[in-house]
Amino acid sequence: MPQIIDISQTLRSGMPTWPGDTEFQTFWVARMENGDPCNVGSVTMSLHTGTHSDAPLHFLREGTSIADTDLSAYIGLAQVIDLIGAKSVEAEHLLAVAHGLPERVLFKTRLSPAERFDPDFACITPDAARILASFGIRLIGIDTPSVDGSRSETFETHKILASAGIAIVENLNLANVTPGTYELIALPLKLAGMDGAPVRAVLRTL
Repeated sequence: MPQIIDISQTLRSGMPTWPGDTEFQTFWVARMENGDPCNVGSVTMSLHTGTHSDAPLHFLREGTSIADTDLSAYIGLAQVIDLIGAKSVEAEHLLAVAHGLPERVLFKTRLSPAERFDPDFACITPDAARILASFGIRLIGIDTPSVDGSRSETFETHKILASAGIAIVENLNLANVTPGTYELIALPLKLAGMDGAPVRAVLRTL
């Protein structure tokens, strides 16, 4: 019987956000305990909080918005690759597993999600991004806040992947996932004209 593994971070007040981004907060518009007929909640957040997808529009001026991205990239076979302890995803990591990769690749670089923003998170080098594009990869995912390093000024990896039509999912929670092949389902919210969206990502065992 296939198992479903939730690889999304739980959205919650106080969770780490990119410095300068809108922090995640919840509040109530209506409460039954106050005499309202139902409970109605609301949130404020950056679209890049927790597990989310970056649309090409995030770093390409004429890029596609998240509502217009090809959803087929977000569903299908995915390989989880163990790179725990690596400071970045390098070209040699990919060349070592080049044969037989599915169209979706998820990089596991840590044992648990960060409880605070750590600027030294693992990212994906531009050379590795070019190799992913040459492999025909359609989606890459990583368990850190960004495919580019926190000190990047050019965001070259984002631009390479977006220009190649590769979907990007960041801030996955792969702590309880054994490296291997799964079915990925990671659909972003359909937000018109926006540069990204939250994702509820799951893996299904084969």
